[in-house]
Amino acid sequence: MKEQTIKRRMSISGNGLHTGQDVIVTFNPAPVGHGIQFKRIDLEGQPNIKAEVKNTIPTQRNTTLCKDGAKVATVEHVLAALAGLQIDNILVEVDGGEMPILDGSSIEFVQRLKEAGVEKQDKDREYLVIEESMVVRDADSEFVLVPSDNFEITTLIDYNTTVLGKQHASLYEMENFESTIANARTFVFLHELESLIDAELIKGGNLDNTVVFVSQLLEEEDLERLVKKLNRPSIKIEREGVLDATPLRYWNEPARHKLLDVIGDLTLAGKFIKGKIIATKPGHASNQKLAKKLQELLKKQRKTREIPHYDPNKIPIFDSIAISQQLQHRFPFLLIDKVIEISDKHIVGVKNVTVNEAFFLGHFPGNPVMPGVLQIEAMAQTGGILVLSTLANPHQWDTYFLKIDNARFRHKVIPGDSIIFKMEYMRPPRRGLCEMRGRAFVGDKLVAEAELLAQIIKRK
Repeated sequence: MKEQTIKRRMSISGNGLHTGQDVIVTFNPAPVGHGIQFKRIDLEGQPNIKAEVKNTIPTQRNTTLCKDGAKVATVEHVLAALAGLQIDNILVEVDGGEMPILDGSSIEFVQRLKEAGVEKQDKDREYLVIEESMVVRDADSEFVLVPSDNFEITTLIDYNTTVLGKQHASLYEMENFESTIANARTFVFLHELESLIDAELIKGGNLDNTVVFVSQLLEEEDLERLVKKLNRPSIKIEREGVLDATPLRYWNEPARHKLLDVIGDLTLAGKFIKGKIIATKPGHASNQKLAKKLQELLKKQRKTREIPHYDPNKIPIFDSIAISQQLQHRFPFLLIDKVIEISDKHIVGVKNVTVNEAFFLGHFPGNPVMPGVLQIEAMAQTGGILVLSTLANPHQWDTYFLKIDNARFRHKVIPGDSIIFKMEYMRPPRRGLCEMRGRAFVGDKLVAEAELLAQIIKRK
């Protein structure tokens, strides 16, 4: 699937749940590779904050991004809306320090973003793939991740109260986010309200944007004090349940909202996920811990993707005979045994290192190590095949080194190793000059790398 952004600017306004301040949020299209970024247009320099887990800071009951002192709080509902619509690239301008709470869910963000329109971009989307099962635990939270071709998520919650009981919610297709998850509202327990008010954490909270559950009845004195702090004429509490009998949108609305929060927080890993997640008692701090683990996994996967896969049972594109018909090198200086990949931009060659190599007779014979300069030569030969394969009569041309830059030898290569050389054009060949980046791998280890400049010259 291609990366996506929105077609045009779109704004929405409201007040923040925690600060109570009015803010205007404007969504802007962004180019490929931009990711999700928030821009504080009310601050000097209008700083940008990228939505990634390294920019989060510890907070209570929300997810806050911070960079160089600039903050944007309560971003999880916006992030969930962007994930639900599968938007990769967007610039979110905000004229305050907190995103608006609106009705306590993501649905209004989804609706406004859909009005702006979603369009595909000219770049394939990179996915974070769960390739093997894993478990991530944090305090009371637990996440079980298993491989799946799609993104699936189930949340399980248990607050040890009869009013809620044990609940679960699931999302099997992101396309169903808007219809089944996006309008699930945030919630709180009545007995928590006073401490939250005293901590100035819900200045913008009300019964229109927060579901209040009554799990234990309050004494008359405590209730009167709470009424004053909520600035309401009265509160009706006759039994355990939902305060003022606010109609629930779903019987399991709290579990659905927790699922919404997990989706929003996991965008901080940086990429859409392919895998199944079972989240037990999730919270923002634990969600962010999982996002960090997933980001580390993504970095590892990116490194792994760069390593060519070598299947010795697969018929090579060029064997040693075909290679000798293109290169002028011969034993003992033909250092490539086969070519297993080739395109107009890259090539992958293989050298099976044996103890019978001629260079081992004089190079550390008691502790044979393949000379680094010969690894560079093998890179050059691999790159030479890529260049010469485009010519009608490759045997009539020679390649000559002009420059070697940034050569690094990271691990020794010894008899028994199969060394894989991957050469990629750094820029298209021009006037017989070819500049390539070369890397050599043994297994999953990068053993050598260099940048090579060569010239091809036709024999006279």
